[in-house]
Formats: sequence, C-alpha cells, structure tokens
Amino acid sequence: MQLTALGIGAIMGAGIFSTIGSASAGGSNHLGAGPAIILSFILTAIACAFAALCYAEFAAMVPISGSAYTYAYATLGEVVAWIIGWDLILEYAVGNVAVAISWAGYFRELVAGFGFVIPNWLATDYRTALESARKVAELQTQGGDLTSLSIAVQRAAEAYTQAPQVLGFPVVFNLPAFLIVMGITWVLVRGIRESAMLTGALTILNISILIFFCVVGSRYVDSANWVPFAPNGWAGISGAAAIIFFAYIGFDAVSTAAEETRDPQRNMPIGMIASLVICTVIYIAVAIVLTGMVSWRQLGTAEPLATAFALLNINWARWIIALGAVCATTGVLLVFQLGQPRIFFSMARDGLLPQWAAKVHPKHQTPHVTTILTGVVVAVFAGIANINEIVELTNIGTLFAFVLVSLGIIILRRTNPAHPRPFKTPLVPWVPLAAVLSCTYLMIQLPWVTWVRFVVWLAVGIVFYYIYGYRHSHLRQRT
Repeated sequence: MQLTALGIGAIMGAGIFSTIGSASAGGSNHLGAGPAIILSFILTAIACAFAALCYAEFAAMVPISGSAYTYAYATLGEVVAWIIGWDLILEYAVGNVAVAISWAGYFRELVAGFGFVIPNWLATDYRTALESARKVAELQTQGGDLTSLSIAVQRAAEAYTQAPQVLGFPVVFNLPAFLIVMGITWVLVRGIRESAMLTGALTILNISILIFFCVVGSRYVDSANWVPFAPNGWAGISGAAAIIFFAYIGFDAVSTAAEETRDPQRNMPIGMIASLVICTVIYIAVAIVLTGMVSWRQLGTAEPLATAFALLNINWARWIIALGAVCATTGVLLVFQLGQPRIFFSMARDGLLPQWAAKVHPKHQTPHVTTILTGVVVAVFAGIANINEIVELTNIGTLFAFVLVSLGIIILRRTNPAHPRPFKTPLVPWVPLAAVLSCTYLMIQLPWVTWVRFVVWLAVGIVFYYIYGYRHSHLRQRT
C-alpha cells in the first residue's frame, strides 16, 4: 500500500493537467489522437511498467537512494553515467519549463475569475504568437471563418498583433511562467525540506481535482464529440503516446525505495504496477470526459481542463480547476527544481562538473550556485519557449535514459551475476528488451526536429565530458 501510494504521488503531477490537451488536439509537429487518447495512455503505461521493473533492480543493487545517474555510476561506469546524467537535465530542468508554462496558463484562468485579465502578449511565447498570426492572416486571405481556429491560436494571434513593439519587434513574453520559477528558486536557495506530509497533501489535491473534473464534466458530455474516435488512426495514437509520456514521468521514484522494502521481490512489482494501473485508470477517465465535453480540436492549450469549462461558459468550475492545478503544479515545480541542482551537485562531487557546482551556501546549507543557475535558465526558457516542443524534448531525453538503464540490466547479468540483488527484474532478458523496444518505439514517434535537438544536446554533452569531465574525474584520478 505504501509503495503504491508513493508511486501515485510521484506520477500524478503536472503532466495530466497540460499534455493531454496537445496530445489530443495535435500540434505543428505531430498528429492528435482525438478521443483515442485513451489508447495512448494504455500504450505508454505498458512501456513504463517494463522500464520500472528494470529500474527496481538497479535501485536494489546500489545501497543508496538516488537517480539513474547514481545507479549507472556505481554499476555501468562513468561514461554511461554521464550520458544519463546529461539526459536527466532534460527530465528535470527542461521538463520544469513545460510545467511552468502550464502553471502560467492555469494561473491566468484563475486570476481572470477575480476580474484581472493578463494581456495575451504577456502570457505566451513569441514563436507561437508569430505562427498563430500567420494562420489567422492566411485564413482571412482565403475568406475563411476565424471561429474555426482553436482558442489557443486565436489568443496567440491577438498577442502578436496587440503587443507593444521595440525596434519593430513585438514584445511577447510569458511573464507569469518566468516569475513563478524565479520565486521558487528564491525559496530553494533559502532552504526547504521535503516532507512526506506535503507530498501526501499534493497527491490528495491532485486526485480530488481530477475527480471533481470527471464528476462535474460528465454532466456536459456530448457523445457526438467522440466521433470520429481515432481521427488520425494509429499514427495519431502513437504520436500522442509519445507526448503523454510526460504525464508518467516520476514513476521510477518507486524504485528508490527498494532497499527499505520488506520482501522486495514480491512487493516492488506490485507497488509499481498497481500505481501505474491506478493512474492510468484516472487518466483515461479524465480523457473520456474531456474529449466528450468539447471537440478535441479545441484542446491544444497549456491548460486544457480549464479550457473545456471555459468553452462551455461554466466559469465557477473553470476557476476551481484552475486553483487546484495552480497548487498542484506549484508542488511539481518545487520538487523538480529541487532535484536538478542536486544532480549537478552529485556530478560535481564526482569531478565531472566544475567544483563550484558542488558549493553549499554557508548559512542555508543548499547548493545555491546550481540552484540559481538552474532557476535563471529555466525561467528564461519558460518565458520564451513553446510547451509542445519542450515536452517532446523532455520525453525523448527521459526515454533514452530508460533505454540505457534497461540495457544495463542485461549487461550486468552477464558481467556481474554474483552481485546481491534484493530485487531481480523478472524474465531477463525479455522484460528489459521489451522496455528497450517500447521506449524506442515511443521515441520514434516524436518529430524529426526533436531528434535533431536531442542529438545536438548529446553531442554537446559528450564534448563537454571529454573537455572537462574526463580530465577531472575523481574515478579516473584514483585509477
């Protein structure tokens, strides 16, 4: 029961509040699944289940809690650990950019309930505004109806045309997303202690808001919105599965409790699979109601649950959803922003990053340098980046880390079979291979431009490792 609760708390976060919209409606780089998004959730959950079983064996082998970087460093070697650690930057820092953008969208809906309207040009990014303005201009040239465009496109187009200009360029910036990240960074520099009570409260809040959405939203479901069920066929379902993987990030947190689990060989798989099943059932219920309330084409916003109520003019429910989502995503921002500097701290302690990254504040006892650096970078990109592209980049980096971890299980079973394993991944090599194949399949569904960005990111990381990390590695110096 405790492992299952831990898994639900780690999984249930910002993903369901943000990516379900773009996965259903599609974006500039991928097709939408439409109402068939429920099949996408099942597909992603299966891939996560295979990867989670592999993670659990690593966590049981390494006698300390930690991320995939820690596991890989202790078992697979420094180079693989560096690649995974470099990928984890995409999961934590870049992922937090997407969370901040979603937070800003729900915050905008919340303050609108109190009569405070944030201008469109202060609540979106420049690229989205420019592309939306072009769509509107093209439709107007053809004599089309602007109401056929989604609410997100109409808002972004207004942002571009209404924004003040500096040197001829419209000033378009997501100010709420920028400010929330800087605020949380300030809190983390001063020091904050993770609390099981806080985690539990956020989990209960998340589930309560989603149940509220399903109960109230089900009264406004129109079955006509479910036709056609899969407008873009299997391509849309697969592409959406790669996008909504973001809603499952964090499931591997269960594996970190392997050392503290009684009878891990029995309880670890039950806890992981049960938490994945429960979250998937809740996700599917939300998807059924959401796509039944309004047309799936209208859901491509950063705040889709609030958007659905807004389109139906049910403002009291819209504001309740916005309030719950703001609180929930604030907790996610806090945890992710807490985690990234500590990964930098671990890498610097191993000599792979400059030693200033391992400095601790003399008064607050926090890794203040990396916390501030991470906060500034995340805040700036949250102000200028497009949420769909950020989610795709986060997903491909995390999926690649899962592929490496799963391959590591097969390798270690041959190179170090005698190492104590309180939990063993079942059916090796078939389960790890299933994890590799399913995660690779989801990676393939992502747009080619995401692959280009990912390859460039990896190349930069490898160059940095051989320029600095290889020369200053504590492991290499000891050897």
